[in-house]
Formats: sequence, C-alpha cells, structure tokens
Amino acid sequence: MSILITRRGFGATLMASTAIAAFAGSATAQAATRVAFVVHGQLGDKSFLDSAAAGLARAAESLPVETTVIEPGNDRSRWEPALADAADQGYDIIVVGTWEMTGFVVALAPEFPDTKFIIFDDAPDFAAASLPNVLAITYRTSTAAFLAGYAAAKVSQTGKIGEIFGVEGATILEFAVGFEQGARHANPEVELIRAVAGSFTDPAKGKELALTQIAQGADVIFPIAGGTGIGALQAARDEGKLAVGVDSDQALIFEATDEAQAKAIFTSVEKKVGDSLYLVLEQTLAGTAPYGSTIVLGLQDGAVGISKNAYYEAVVPADVRAEVDALEAQIIAGEITVETMM
Repeated sequence: MSILITRRGFGATLMASTAIAAFAGSATAQAATRVAFVVHGQLGDKSFLDSAAAGLARAAESLPVETTVIEPGNDRSRWEPALADAADQGYDIIVVGTWEMTGFVVALAPEFPDTKFIIFDDAPDFAAASLPNVLAITYRTSTAAFLAGYAAAKVSQTGKIGEIFGVEGATILEFAVGFEQGARHANPEVELIRAVAGSFTDPAKGKELALTQIAQGADVIFPIAGGTGIGALQAARDEGKLAVGVDSDQALIFEATDEAQAKAIFTSVEKKVGDSLYLVLEQTLAGTAPYGSTIVLGLQDGAVGISKNAYYEAVVPADVRAEVDALEAQIIAGEITVETMM
C-alpha cells in the first residue's frame, strides 16, 4: 500500500492508493476503482467533512479503490467547476455532500452516464429526473439527537440549552427536532435557545453566538454548524460550560491537542458519514448498491448514535446513562417515535 500527498486541480488533494487489494475474499487482484471526493469547501472542520474523508481513507486501505480528495475552498463559484473537472478526468465514482452540491450533480450526471455519483446528507428528486447513476444517502440523525438532548437536559443545571445552526436547512433541523424532543422528554420545562450563524465556516461567529447564549443562562451548547461550531465549542470550554459535539466524536478529535476542549464535549451526536460511505463503496464494488434511489440510515442501522466515551461517563450519572440506553432500545424497537424532517 502507498500513501501519497499531492496538490492538483482545484486545491489540496489527498490520494491514498492500494496497489493490489483483495475484495470479497477473492485472491485475484482487481484493478482499483478511482474515487474522487469533491469537497464543498475544505477539510479541517473536525466533524462532518473530515468524517467523510476518513471513511474514504479507510476504503483506500482495505478496498480496491484509489481515493482522491479535491478541495476547491470556500469560494462557492469554484465548486461546480471542480465537480465538472473531476468528471472530465474520468473518475469511476464521484462523492459529494449536502444540498449545496445536489443541483450540480443533477445537472452533470446525465452527461456522464458511466460515472457513478454518491451524494451524502441530501437527495435529489428521483421522480423528477432520470438519474440511474446517482445514489443518495440521508440520515435519521433525529433518533440519535433525541438521546443527546435527553442527556443534555439531565446534566444542565440551569435548564437552559443553546443550539447554534450553520443554516436553518432540513438536514440541520433534523438534528434539532430530535434533540429538542429528547430534552423535553427529560425536562418538560427546559428552555431551548436557537441561533443561526448563516455559515458553516465562521468560527468567530459561532463563538459570538455561544457566548450570547451563555450570557442568557445556557450551560450546555449544541452547535450544528460545521466549522462554525468550532468557535461555539471554544466558548463552552472557555466559560466552563458543557457542549454537545456533532457529526463525529469531537471530544476524541480534540483529545490529543486540547484536553480542556475535549472535557467540555461530554457527548456528540454522531452522523457516521465515513462509515456510510465505506458501506456504499463496498456495495458499489459488489454491484448491490441501489443507484437511482435514496437510502435512509438511522439508529437501527448503526449509522448514527451518540458518543459514550470517558467524558460521557464522567459527566452523565450512571442512572441517567441507564435511562439513555433504555431510550435507545425503545427507539430502535419502534416504541418511541422520534420527530423527523424527512
């Protein structure tokens, strides 16, 4: 196996390739499938996009694929050209994320019928357009967020919890409705304070909004805001408050470099984007992935969940942890219906 860092195209490119790989137990070496992840922005958010890249890196280590990450940067005018450039370069599979890239895929996919496109965290209207080479992955994050909201309300001393949205879109609200339902399940009198940053790439704005919520009495902050959320997490750390991470186990991400930040993040609502991409790539290679449709993954699929690490155990009392586990089992069994934006 070889790992190669390169720069090309529209920005920094990370290529991890396996020279020879065995797949599905076969002893016969297969030609590597070329996969490009066109990032709508750049890596380094320590949550959503980094999770996707990690999943592709894992695929490069154990599946017969070569993965390239293309980062056009935060200038939106460069995203569509970067996607078109990747298609022109002949990648077998092109991966993109969120509603901000869906329209570009819908326009481009028919021009490249031999290229497969994977969209995560959003879906086109398959009834309105013929897109047999497109597969969409969406997530019932509300089911996991319910558990985090419950725990947050139980550990809050003030009964006030802040939420910070990158934008007020359906995928963000999917977190929020579950989180708020769970918080109210724990404490019907809980006060939830919402704020919208209007950006996923503005940590300063995230910190400003979090500090305002803390001044209003919030002692737990839940940023659903990508890179903007990093600032909100910092505010919680600096003010001695608690935070709920998003998309990845953010406490473990910060653990090695900022222990105080890790301690502030007592749990995270994990949207396991990397794992879902690995699964879909595996299915694509096996010929079983349902292209031309949307797959919805939730708590029962292991695609979402909350972080139950040492920080969680240190902050959340044992009896509350037992209650969370029981609620999780009830949701999976269909005994609790969690609200959803889907």
